[in-house]
Amino acid sequence: MSTLLNVIRTTELRNKILFTIFILVVYRLGVQIPAPGVSLTGIENLRRQIDDSEGGIFGYLTLFTGNGGVLNLFGLGILPYITASIVIQILTVAVPKLEEWQSQGAVGQRKITQWTRYLTVILALIQSAGFVFLISRSPEQIYGFDPGLFPEDNSIWMMLLAVLCITTGVALLMWMGEMITQRGIGNGMSVLIFASVVAGLPALGINIWRVRGVIWFIISMIVLLMLCLGIVFIEQGQRRIPINFPKRVVGRRQYGGNKTYIPLKVNQAGVIPVIFASSLLQLPSLIANVLPTNATQDSWGDVVRTFIQNRLFRPTDPAYILVFGLLIIGFAYFYNSIAFDPARRADELRKSGGFITGIRPGPQTERYLSKVLNRITLPGSIFLAVIALIPSALLFQLVGNNTSLGLLGFSGVSILIGVGVSLELMKQIDSQLLAQNYDGFLK
Repeated sequence: MSTLLNVIRTTELRNKILFTIFILVVYRLGVQIPAPGVSLTGIENLRRQIDDSEGGIFGYLTLFTGNGGVLNLFGLGILPYITASIVIQILTVAVPKLEEWQSQGAVGQRKITQWTRYLTVILALIQSAGFVFLISRSPEQIYGFDPGLFPEDNSIWMMLLAVLCITTGVALLMWMGEMITQRGIGNGMSVLIFASVVAGLPALGINIWRVRGVIWFIISMIVLLMLCLGIVFIEQGQRRIPINFPKRVVGRRQYGGNKTYIPLKVNQAGVIPVIFASSLLQLPSLIANVLPTNATQDSWGDVVRTFIQNRLFRPTDPAYILVFGLLIIGFAYFYNSIAFDPARRADELRKSGGFITGIRPGPQTERYLSKVLNRITLPGSIFLAVIALIPSALLFQLVGNNTSLGLLGFSGVSILIGVGVSLELMKQIDSQLLAQNYDGFLK
């Protein structure tokens, strides 16, 4: 309580928290606003079907929006922005101009951010148009039934208006995330994802209570608490590489001679690999929706579509576990290679006169940093994959194949994102409290 009172007393921190809460309230209200021309009765039918499904693609479509579909103002969430960020980061390695911008510091980063925004709007337009026209023309291909989202007399202009509103919602949401980063607490995009995944947890708890009773609900809460403790323990783990600076005597003054360290976290990438992998896992579902279908007999498109929907979106299926796990591990290595460049860090140490004890400056320091980074990335990435996959599979097995727990398959991802973003928020609040000579939460 004393720490909360200190937060309230600190005017700047209090205003940042209130601003962040205000943006989140606006976001959650926007999720409930349907796009023009969409039937409210159809949305309710779809939500009921999602509650009565076994997860699969239904659960995935609601993971980052916390809602029963994509046909609302913020229906796509910030998935287009995540996809655009992935594309830009990949192109940074291959395109010399982007690599040059990245080396220019803040000026180059602003240029990269601007191009990421342009690409986000383009992707949002493509995805929203694809969803709207597929759902209006062939809803059975996506949902397996016709929820009646678009009335039969709906014109092409109303569907174009829905596409425009959903695309505008993505752009507005991207701006809101940047406002949180600038004027609020934490990384805006991560906070918005956090709000989406946490919004689905109460429904998950209610479903467990309703289906399995209060005993299994209490057991689930205990498992959830243990998972949170394990995530916090791993997230706080670091490998500290000691750095020494030689002494220099200039006149009568002595400079240098101090010691410091480079902190390398066990989970250096945080929840970003899970978010990237979840975003990329959406690609097969989009491909499945445009495959050809045959009304008289099963075509190759129907076979592929059935495989994707039944194998790649079930938490207990080996194909889902293998594909999702490898994506998480791959993105962890990819993100770490971009976020921490051993060559650049070794060059900075050499220029500043620092060195690692027992390691020569230059290429040997670079090889040593690369070896340490690769070694700690492996257990960190495996930890991410285990937390994202195993809890979901165990909980799914716990309740059996009961069809009323549609969102259960993604609980591992939700817990990981929720705890990871919460830790980052707590660290930022702590740093500002310490700047005001107050004790923080993380004691």
